[in-house]
Amino acid sequence: MALDAALAVAVLACMVAGSFVDPHGKNEVTWALRTPDALSLLLITLGAAALVFRRRAPMTVLALTGTASVVESVTGDPRAPVAMSAVIALYTVASTTDRPTTWRVGLLTMTVLTGSAMLAGPLPWYAQENLAIFAWTGIGATAGDAVRSRRAFVAAIRERAERAERTREEEARRRVAEERLRIARDLHDVVAHHIALVNVQAGVASHVMDKRPDQAKEALAHVREASRSALNELRATVGLLRQSGDPEAPTEPAPGLDRLDELAGTFRSAGLQVEIARADQDTTLPAAVDLAAYRVIQEALTNVQKHAGPEAKAEVSVVRVGPNIEITVLDDGAGDDETVEGGGHGLLGMRERVTALRGTLTTGPRYGGGFRVHAILPVKSRTRAAEDTG
Repeated sequence: MALDAALAVAVLACMVAGSFVDPHGKNEVTWALRTPDALSLLLITLGAAALVFRRRAPMTVLALTGTASVVESVTGDPRAPVAMSAVIALYTVASTTDRPTTWRVGLLTMTVLTGSAMLAGPLPWYAQENLAIFAWTGIGATAGDAVRSRRAFVAAIRERAERAERTREEEARRRVAEERLRIARDLHDVVAHHIALVNVQAGVASHVMDKRPDQAKEALAHVREASRSALNELRATVGLLRQSGDPEAPTEPAPGLDRLDELAGTFRSAGLQVEIARADQDTTLPAAVDLAAYRVIQEALTNVQKHAGPEAKAEVSVVRVGPNIEITVLDDGAGDDETVEGGGHGLLGMRERVTALRGTLTTGPRYGGGFRVHAILPVKSRTRAAEDTG
């Protein structure tokens, strides 16, 4: 409304200024001043006022401005440029409707305005003012149709790009699901086969342990061999998921928040300033939640060391909030944290770990510089909650 009101004021000023100028004067070659009559000024005001509502009711505005232009063409002598408002209204109709409607409305407007000016106006039918009405109405319809076509073209390109992006995301999710299913099948085959062998041989050893110790030792040897084979195949299967530079899998117990100070010490020895704040009241976490919290902090600090710059400082907080444990890692670095947010496997791995435990992870740049990683993990994991319910 504000833009249309400003446009209406500008058009009003142009029409009023044009109504005071006679391009021919007395000698048909000079410019002269003239005084428009009251009806012309009234029609100019009505035509300009109608343009304020041109986006809300384009057809109605075109009808009103067209009527005012016809009245001025028939009665005005000399004629005021009321047709300017009709040209703008016709442009609005053409830019907001389809092409067939533009053709019909444009031809009708052009015929009515030009025909009334030629047949009923005070000027000769071949006067320049009559030809100008014909030309300007055609320009208004053509310009509006061109703008509409351009908008439709841009919208089609945007929609095509969004559809292609959705297709790529769906294809990526499908491939991830297929790969996870394949890995799950491989792990199931390895574990199910060898654990079944271990179970059978362990049963045999338990049964003959007292009466036939030699056979029991042989069964235990089979158990050892089956377990070794299972470990080797599991290592080979999981190794397919590793990157070329990943370290070998550790043999020590899975780490947790009880080793948070040790983790911070390793980063401090590498030159990163790390501050730890804990308010978790020594909460005992399930193994999966404890490991996920540790890995989130480890990956976040690794990203700080890689991307936040040599002078960056990191703050780690672990807070118990109701049924959840909240992990927050902040840094004040001025490095390429946007690169961390946009790509790589670190954030994706963190998100998958947290989501698997029905938690939430939010990451993003901080206002004023730096990066923020915030994870909310349930104190009771899904497995623990199911066991407690049972």
